[in-house]
Amino acid sequence: MIDIPQICAVSKDNFDAFFSLIEELADFEHLSKPSFEAKQRLFIDCTENNSRIEAYLIYSENKTIGYTIIFYSYSSFLAKPSLYLEDIYVQPEFRSKGIGAFIMKFLAKKALNSGCGRMEWVVLDWNTSAQIFYENLGAVHMKEWFPYRMDESALQILANT
Repeated sequence: MIDIPQICAVSKDNFDAFFSLIEELADFEHLSKPSFEAKQRLFIDCTENNSRIEAYLIYSENKTIGYTIIFYSYSSFLAKPSLYLEDIYVQPEFRSKGIGAFIMKFLAKKALNSGCGRMEWVVLDWNTSAQIFYENLGAVHMKEWFPYRMDESALQILANT
């Protein structure tokens, strides 16, 4: 039987554990790990007042087993904020034990307490287990929306044209 998980904000004291989980997620998603400079920016964004994000560590059995990062966007049509889920990660050995649902329930309460009209996130197209997990919680795949992205170099090109 697994302990009831605990969630706490990322701080200067637990940042290294948090960052190691981000590196695990990068491996899982077959992505490059964050650079040293990115790690420094993330540290500032996680630990300073008025940061751009909120980051939380998930603990169970006296060890860190996952994390989540959120921030707020705004819906002009709802005229309410939206909670945006940037990352949710649970170590493989702790999956299918209710921890993901525990985190999502925590985030749903946080969204409602913050006056949000919705919570949004994206899922990699190959991560069918995550897709099924979210749909089982009542999330809807927004098939009519296509995500777009401009990386920093594209932003620089556009800004300088």
